[in-house]
Amino acid sequence: MRKNYQFPLTRYFQLMRMSIIVLVFVMSLLLVPAQAQSTKNAPVAIDGRLVFRVSNTERLSAPERANFISSQLQAIVKSQEAPDIKIERRNESPIIFINGRYLLTVTQTDTVAASNPEEQAGMWAEDIRNAIQKAQNERSTQFIRNTSILSVVIVLMAVGINRVLGILWQLTQYRVSQLLVSADSSGDNQIQNTSRLLFKATLLLARIALWVGVALYITNLFPVTRQWSYNIASSIIASLTSPIFSLGQKAYSLTDILILVVLLFGLIIFTGTTTNLLRSRILGRMRISRGAQEAIAIIFKYALISFGTVVLLQIWGLDLSSLTIVASALGVGIGFGFQDIAKNFGSGLVLLFERPIQVGDFIEVGEYMGTVEYIGARSVVIRTLDRVSIIVPNSRFLETEVINWSHRNPVSRIHLPVGVAYTSDVNLVKSALIEAAIGHPEVLKLPQPQVFFLGFGDSAINFELLVWIDKPHQQAPIMSDIYFLIEASFRKHNIEIPFPQRDLNMRTVDLPIKLSSELEQALLRLTQGMNGKGRSHETESRRGNP
Repeated sequence: MRKNYQFPLTRYFQLMRMSIIVLVFVMSLLLVPAQAQSTKNAPVAIDGRLVFRVSNTERLSAPERANFISSQLQAIVKSQEAPDIKIERRNESPIIFINGRYLLTVTQTDTVAASNPEEQAGMWAEDIRNAIQKAQNERSTQFIRNTSILSVVIVLMAVGINRVLGILWQLTQYRVSQLLVSADSSGDNQIQNTSRLLFKATLLLARIALWVGVALYITNLFPVTRQWSYNIASSIIASLTSPIFSLGQKAYSLTDILILVVLLFGLIIFTGTTTNLLRSRILGRMRISRGAQEAIAIIFKYALISFGTVVLLQIWGLDLSSLTIVASALGVGIGFGFQDIAKNFGSGLVLLFERPIQVGDFIEVGEYMGTVEYIGARSVVIRTLDRVSIIVPNSRFLETEVINWSHRNPVSRIHLPVGVAYTSDVNLVKSALIEAAIGHPEVLKLPQPQVFFLGFGDSAINFELLVWIDKPHQQAPIMSDIYFLIEASFRKHNIEIPFPQRDLNMRTVDLPIKLSSELEQALLRLTQGMNGKGRSHETESRRGNP
């Protein structure tokens, strides 16, 4: 019942990631026409509050007209004069005067919400009057005092909400982590790491959105700060939308580059999610090996990234033919500076298509022995018997000899050398070794275990037990278990395991000096006694009594 609840949870994270990618893509596409329209008109603002927008004329551009009108209106607000707005028609165009000074001429291109310039001039005159009165009221002492109190209350509430967000995110993350740990029996922490990263990213975004919203709201309450925030926002927008370089026939701004980077990043996330779905939902249900599944998934991933990159660049309006020089320079750079990376990447393609090693194989390359966990474009991850991940470059698998214990057939033979005493019955030793091998559950019945007589050693008769197993990654524990069984079988059949022996022979020599008769007799007795003990010890050793 728990698995039925956890499966939608993991799929919920995947759907959330897909939704974010689609939302970013749609917002990026919608931002392009907004940038195109921003160059046709400019806003007229009082204290950072938009009043209306003006367009280009034959003599002045839209930003120049907007700056002149905004400065005139701002001067009237600071002077605390009552606005006296009049509309006069000159040269077949309505002209707006304020307090006897010229403000602007309404043209046909300025008509947005009206059918003709006269109606548009009347609407703008009313908007100007209301905006000036509101801006003058906001400069009163009572308004500033009430707004300051409200700002302090908002900041305190934001601090509390910030702490509550952290507690809620922490509790939710802990609960979800517990569910994922109980659901993930394979030991793969990819879903858990993804969920943890997702929670941290969403918490950071939520807190940033909270404080940005609070800052914008408070600065919009005061007329002075509203003007500053409006100027800063206008400068940022202008810097983001201004072209910084040209490629081919099109100029690109910083916003275009950022949006393109976001789209490419979204493509990578989309590709990773799609590859995981392919691996778990489709390839996991097919009756193919794990190595073949990983090979198909990796080829699909890189093919989708390459195709998606080309499609995104063409949709965004980038002429790929203009990248010929860049591609040539990149080729030269790869030839000189990135030759190792290119060599490993080419070796990775050979490993994927030729498949000398696959994910799940137990291999031995150089001094490393372990199970292949991942085959990437640049390296292979091997998990050793000590549960340590070793990252080996792909080119090494093509340059050196690699022992693959699982290649095509995981059945392999292991060798166990054994030595017994010279007094042992060799046929009984063979039976005892076969009995010990058959007693282990991991030893295969076919091929049958074998015992080889290797020869006579210095202190023992040497045998070798050969058994077959189908789990090469468990060689060490299986060999240890079989040695325990051999020792128990030898004890059962009274078969002795010898230890190395050395004989020490001593002989008397004529001394060059003349000794006394008493000293000579003592040395002879001592020599005879040591020789007798040596022969006695040798006899006992041959009888098996150490």
